[in-house]
Amino acid sequence: MRFPKTSAILLAALTLAACKTDTEFDERGGFKIARSPCPAAAIPTYTGDITLFDPPAERRVEAIDVSAAIANLKSACTDSRGAAQVQLRVDFDVFARRANAGPARTVTLPYFATVLRAGTEIQAKQLGTVTIEFPAGQLRGSAHASATAVVNRAAATLPPEVLEKINRKRKAGDADAALDPMNEPSVREAVNQANFELLVGFQLSESQLAYNAAR
Repeated sequence: MRFPKTSAILLAALTLAACKTDTEFDERGGFKIARSPCPAAAIPTYTGDITLFDPPAERRVEAIDVSAAIANLKSACTDSRGAAQVQLRVDFDVFARRANAGPARTVTLPYFATVLRAGTEIQAKQLGTVTIEFPAGQLRGSAHASATAVVNRAAATLPPEVLEKINRKRKAGDADAALDPMNEPSVREAVNQANFELLVGFQLSESQLAYNAAR
């Protein structure tokens, strides 16, 4: 997948709709991993809403035809012990509004579901569409959609030697007692590489993404 050029903004400002804590302090003198191989569900900044104009090239407020937003993102993870893969399903709603309440109308909007590793590495991408139906005389419409991600369990699991470094108990007086193991480059990189996200958002054109970022 290739994002539009403006995606540098998108990837630099991810907004997680659901996140997890990678470590927790262990009062006995170490750190405890509090993470799961299940990916986190996220909506990248600037992709959670879409605006259609009439005419399409116009960008004045008076020319807004339809606007829509993703909401109620919910995830469910299938993580069976012994299984080689972990599957995440996300469900979400799309709420839309049109400028004029006229005859019944149908609008189809594109969305993406991208599996991201380590914050920047795109592993897979799905494209889908959601259809909004506006009843006659109504300004508002809504629809429901879903997406799935499959992640290799081994890739999303920290190696035993990394877990040992993080979880090792440290006593007062030890040379590394006050050192955070996450500051060690190899440990930080391993944790980063084991983090996966399923990003869901509208499949925007470069001009649409730029419009969202400039508002």
